[in-house]
Amino acid sequence: MDITEALEQSQPGLIGRVRVAIRNQQLNQRAEQNYLHWITRFVLFHDMKDPESLASEDRQQFLAYLSDRIRVSRARLNQANQALVFFYEDVLGKTSLNGPAAA
Repeated sequence: MDITEALEQSQPGLIGRVRVAIRNQQLNQRAEQNYLHWITRFVLFHDMKDPESLASEDRQQFLAYLSDRIRVSRARLNQANQALVFFYEDVLGKTSLNGPAAA
């Protein structure tokens, strides 16, 4: 099973929406893979809840988990944050997640 299937289960059609937004931003295939990876991990971290119902605090919780528990590098943490900002702004059309990322 592909990990991104979780994204589709959380909200049918979501993978297609992410890919359309990626194409609209003219991002490359590597960026698409990275963004889908982090968006999917975010959804899985929050027990497959519909991403539309998750708030800025949920994003901060995920980023803190990556930083404090998983100890990802600063670059990967920034990548995850960029993917989530892209996801909420460009895919879901929300702008409430513009706050600073967890360090």
